[in-house]
Formats: sequence, C-alpha cells, structure tokens
Amino acid sequence: MPRQSILIARAISPEVVDFLRQHFDVHTNQDDVVWSPEELAQRLQSKDGVLTTGSQTINAALLAACPQLKVVSNMAVGYNNFDVPAMTAAGVQGTNAPDVLTETTADFGFALLMATARRVTESEHYLRAGLWKEWRYDLFAGSEVHGSTLGIIGMGRIGQGIAKRGAHGFGMKVVYHNRSRLTQALEAECKASYVSKEELLKTADHVVLVLPFTPENRHTIGAAELAQMKPTATLINIARGGIVDDAALAQALRAKTIAAAGLDVFEGEPAVHPDLLTVPNVVLTPHIASATMTTRRAMAQLAADNLVAVLGGQAPRTPVNQPDAAARALRWA
Repeated sequence: MPRQSILIARAISPEVVDFLRQHFDVHTNQDDVVWSPEELAQRLQSKDGVLTTGSQTINAALLAACPQLKVVSNMAVGYNNFDVPAMTAAGVQGTNAPDVLTETTADFGFALLMATARRVTESEHYLRAGLWKEWRYDLFAGSEVHGSTLGIIGMGRIGQGIAKRGAHGFGMKVVYHNRSRLTQALEAECKASYVSKEELLKTADHVVLVLPFTPENRHTIGAAELAQMKPTATLINIARGGIVDDAALAQALRAKTIAAAGLDVFEGEPAVHPDLLTVPNVVLTPHIASATMTTRRAMAQLAADNLVAVLGGQAPRTPVNQPDAAARALRWA
C-alpha cells in the first residue's frame, strides 16, 4: 500500500521533519512561504494530514476542496485559525499543542510585564538616540512590580504560571477573572483571589491577558475597559490579537489613560496598527512568547505525534474536537 501523505505548512525543526518522514510521504515548506488560501488548498490535494501554525485558516471551503484530508494538527495551543464546527461536521480531526509551552510562555509574559513596567524599551531607544546626557531622579521612573497587584484575565495553565511567578517570586497580590473559578487548591497554589472583571480592572497595577480568542472574547479590552483601569496601570497581552482593541489602546496610551502596555500579539498580525508604532509607552514584540528552540521543537513534536496517532488509527494526544462519525467514515473510506 502507498504511504500516507502529509503536508507541513510552515518551516519547523528539521529533526521533527525527519521523524515524520519515518511514517509518511512528507511535503515540506522549509522555505517558509506563507501561502494564500488557494495555494494551501492546492498543496493539500491528496494529503491525508497537515501540520499547521496559526497562519493557515482551516474552514469549510478548504475542507470541501480537500476530501482526503483527515487530520489538521496545529503547532500552537490556540486554534482560532480552525473553524471547529466545520471540521467536526466534515469528519476532520483537529489537534493543538498545549502544555509544552506553558512555562516558556509564562516566563515571557512576566518578562514583558517587567519590561513594560520599568520602561525598558522606551529608555533603550532614548539611549541609542544619544539623548542620555545626565542622571535625573525621575529619568524613566516606572512602576513597581514587587508588592504590587497583578490582575490576570484568563486563568488557564499559562495564567496560573504567571500568577505563581508574581505571588511567589515578587510578593504580588494576585487577583484573577476567568470563565470559571479555579478550585480552592489551585487558588491557594497560585495565591490568587477570584474577582469580577470590573473589580480587577479597577484595582490591578498590572493587567495580563491570557485568554483564548473566541468571537465572545473579541475586544475584551476596549475603550470602556481601559477607562476603568488606573492611570498608573500597565496592560500586557500575550493571548491573541483581537482580544484588545488596538486602536483604542493606542489612543489610551497617547492620552495617558493608562501608563503603558506590552504586546506580543496584534489584530491582523503580522500587520500592526500604525498608531501603536508612534506611541513611546508600549513594548512591542512579534508573537515570540513561546520562542525558545527547546519549546518550539516540543510544540512541533507534539503536533507530529498527533499526526502519527490519528493517521495510525489511534486517538490523538490533544484533540480539539470529536469529528462526526459518519463524515469521518467517508473520509477514511
């Protein structure tokens, strides 16, 4: 029998490509070209599976154009590039890559918080421009981190990791808001207290966003929410673009409605709202919260393991849906 065929839609660790070649006929994109939806559909013809990143949209039109496709394995914990109902109805298994990036992403979230609070980027630009001539008591004086109040919206594994870093490492008071409240044991472990979103915005010195993108979560932070925050507060987004209204945030930063922001994700990325590029009190990074070589390799390996499991007739390690049985049978016929 011919080997099953898969597509790797973006460049990944060569070791993981070699691993997949032990199991499948592998078509790669190590030149890392970002394909249009039409190009992706064309390259997916006769493919049984695909390893994706967040930049490939999997929707009903693509699934209809690729009747042999059985599994889509996302190399990310988020999967807002998936139309999950369409995949389920079409009998296509979707998977993601949680857990392996939790600690690395929490590290980066806290690093972004500290860089924002202590005005690291703003002061570096000042120094590089040759503007530093003398010491002043208020030169780039920022916000305290230790002993301050940390507010986390989205208290999954990454949010819990940030809470522990703040509470145990910096003596921060941690408050959180989540779709559902944590168990008492987890709250005690994180030294975190559950509050309403409104209370969190009013009381937190640093607000960190770690919630998934859904239509309901779009613009969780907009002009109204920014106006509820302290003028000395910072906002950190390591969740997904679209959680924050970037235009409203740029306006709030310029008006000093809040003190500063740190953003790793953006609406419409890799495009960045032009107004965010002209305000000094924002730290901008290009979606690199999980970017260590060890973690990115682990993410790719988990995505690869899911492909091997599903196309080998086994349950995936980290499914995001349960495909319709009848539709799935047709794809496997």
